[in-house]
Amino acid sequence: MACLEICNKEMQGNKLKEDEEEECTFDGTVDWNGRPAIRHKSGQWTAGIIILLNQGLATLAFFGVGVNLVLFLTRVLQQNNADAANNVSKWTGTVYIFSLVGALLSDSYWGRYKTCAIFQVIFVIGLVLLSLSSYLFLIRPKGCGDEMTPCGSHSSMEIGFFYLSIYLIALGNGGYQPNIATFGADQFDEEDPKEGYSKVAFFSYFYLALNLGSLFSNTILSYLEDNGMWALGFWVSTGSALAALVLFLGGSARYRHFKPTGNPLSRFCQVIVAAMKKWKADMPPDVGELYDVDSKDCSAAGNRRILYTDGFKFLDRAAFISSRDLDEQKQGHQNLWHLCPITQVEEVKCILRLLPIWLCTIIYSVVFTQMASLFVEQGAAMKTTVSNFKIPAASMSSFDIISVAIFIFLYRRVLDPLVARLRRNSKSKGLTELQRMGIGLVIAIMAMVSAGIVECYRLKYASKDCTHCEGSSSLSIFWQVPQYALIGASEVFMYVGQLEFFNAQTPDGLKSFGSALCMTSISLGNYVSSLLVTMVMKISTEDHMSGWIPGNLNKGHLDRFYFLLAGLTTIDLAVYMACAKWYKCIKLEGKRSGNCGAEEDNYQV
Repeated sequence: MACLEICNKEMQGNKLKEDEEEECTFDGTVDWNGRPAIRHKSGQWTAGIIILLNQGLATLAFFGVGVNLVLFLTRVLQQNNADAANNVSKWTGTVYIFSLVGALLSDSYWGRYKTCAIFQVIFVIGLVLLSLSSYLFLIRPKGCGDEMTPCGSHSSMEIGFFYLSIYLIALGNGGYQPNIATFGADQFDEEDPKEGYSKVAFFSYFYLALNLGSLFSNTILSYLEDNGMWALGFWVSTGSALAALVLFLGGSARYRHFKPTGNPLSRFCQVIVAAMKKWKADMPPDVGELYDVDSKDCSAAGNRRILYTDGFKFLDRAAFISSRDLDEQKQGHQNLWHLCPITQVEEVKCILRLLPIWLCTIIYSVVFTQMASLFVEQGAAMKTTVSNFKIPAASMSSFDIISVAIFIFLYRRVLDPLVARLRRNSKSKGLTELQRMGIGLVIAIMAMVSAGIVECYRLKYASKDCTHCEGSSSLSIFWQVPQYALIGASEVFMYVGQLEFFNAQTPDGLKSFGSALCMTSISLGNYVSSLLVTMVMKISTEDHMSGWIPGNLNKGHLDRFYFLLAGLTTIDLAVYMACAKWYKCIKLEGKRSGNCGAEEDNYQV
């Protein structure tokens, strides 16, 4: 009996120990105090919902400025249409360039939580300065800035203060955005089947929260600002950003965290330098002879080991163990500028494979950015009144948001399960991220064709001799609904797929960088759009012509610009399909299973 009691106690002790181990997450996340995160006390949808609400409020604040910025520049600062569209594109592009700064600080030094908190504080400061400057000296005389009352001139100091405030907003929002998406995904353990499914769903809901947050901006705030109440609109944005910051800080005790892993730029350069130093070395036929670290060391650092893949063979030389490396190891030294583990080499390969896909998303972002600039100017030149109610041109982007919500529901509840059933004999389930991004490009082409056709009819019913182009066409602004709805549908396939793709295909230590890639493609898209508008205007205004996008749109050919974008996107789609066929996905060693042959998903288009 005594032996039986001892055995029972040992079994109970082992079971208790197993239960305690099961309580911890498998992906290496830690809690607020740096201890391994306890599953039921941290993360999951409790933290996820806080982050979604934070994203919605922050987006409301950002788009409260961004959605009508082109009208602010034309009505308050007296800029012409082409200059205003270019300045909005440059500003929006700068927002997303700053995302790289935020990602670098997050992955290397601060971690995602601290980075999100600091940049949200900068975001609030920028909004406060913009609200004060608008209230004190930009909206002058009082009540100006609506359709009928242009504002007076401003001094260089006043304009400089305005640009300082909006670029602080760009810095704050840009540094915050890539990290909040990844930080939200961190709250779900992808090594756990249930939480892994929630993590995939989180990206769809994150993008939905982003769009629902902008809905208020695109309707109520857009209406206030269109009627000259710019300062009030900016103060509402400031209050929303402050509420988002307080909410984010309030959930601190619940969050899961990944530890920063050091500067990724130095790791990238170490592989290149080490490979170049051994460019004459005779490589062994067996890749098993290449240098690698123990999977336990990777786990201790919070990362999964990346398994070897073919391709970019030259980089494998960085993991070749030379006689010099053996001597250094015997002395207890290791110089990463001479010898890199194969996991570090694979990090570089992952980034190099992602670059062609990333470059192909830039043209899509050129299409997407038209919604905040030329779509608004086109809408303002149409009939914007229903009875006695005037519809702000910028508020038409509400149809984009409604489309996003509808298509997220249709994709997750109808299309994805349907494709999974049709592919019941295939290893992959539903549409892959690359396939969805390709569909997004196809729908973007349709959106540009639709916008071009609407512009042809707008010109047909327009007065070419109008002094101010606003409201000069008898064609209703609601003819813009199809182009906004198509842009919304394309976003669901392109941007949600892009978020999932870059998060899944970047190494554990570069997740924020993966999200920053999504935002940087939007950034470059805005810069390319600005360059394209400048080139089109330079070419089309030769011989004293009005050009395609003049101040008076009724004397231009905006439809040709839209059709040009449709053609460029078609070429981009063909290049993208070739790049997607070539792409090889990352192969990670699972922490929980410890297997060496993680199943490779089919990412083909």
